[in-house]
Amino acid sequence: MFVRYGKPLVFLLCLVPFGVLIARGASGALGPNPVEAITHFTGDWTLRLLLATLAITPLRRLTGQVWLVRYRRMLGLFAFFYAVLHVTTYLWLDRFFDLGTIAEDVLKRPYITVGFAAFVLMVPLAITSTQGWIRRLGRRWKTLHRAVYAIGVLGVLHYLWLVKADLLQPVIYGVILAVLLGMRVPWRDLAVRLRSAWRRHPWMAPERR
Repeated sequence: MFVRYGKPLVFLLCLVPFGVLIARGASGALGPNPVEAITHFTGDWTLRLLLATLAITPLRRLTGQVWLVRYRRMLGLFAFFYAVLHVTTYLWLDRFFDLGTIAEDVLKRPYITVGFAAFVLMVPLAITSTQGWIRRLGRRWKTLHRAVYAIGVLGVLHYLWLVKADLLQPVIYGVILAVLLGMRVPWRDLAVRLRSAWRRHPWMAPERR
């Protein structure tokens, strides 16, 4: 049942945060600083959906459920959707498209620098997410979309450098990201290669006395 109706369900679930944000705005429940509230809300959901996207491959390998891959593209595109809302809130509601102030922020504030870098990297991934682009790029498509790992790292750094006191949430995201990336490392193959290199090059071994 879930496999059959999974895509519409996941689509609606990914829209729930947006609906919550609209409802809060309409009811005046965004607090004394609504721009900051919107910025943090959309940033949080960008990172959460990005981590959910990165979790698909490890979950597929652990469970053997190939159908999970069907939702990776949708989760990634929704991560980009919330990233667009996040950046638009900053550019429009926070800085009123003041290009001078924006440029100064990008150059002088590291958390904004890495945040913009992450967003710029997300753009080509969103554009090339269609079947047509997958066919055009061939093997290069996978190479391009490995940029999602760098995006995840930059996203966590952006959050970590943004907060000044409570580091718990960005640290949790960082730990989750580290686990998800670590699960992608072929540890067994790496160990075999290191042992082989050790045997081929005696100078790599510790000095024997």
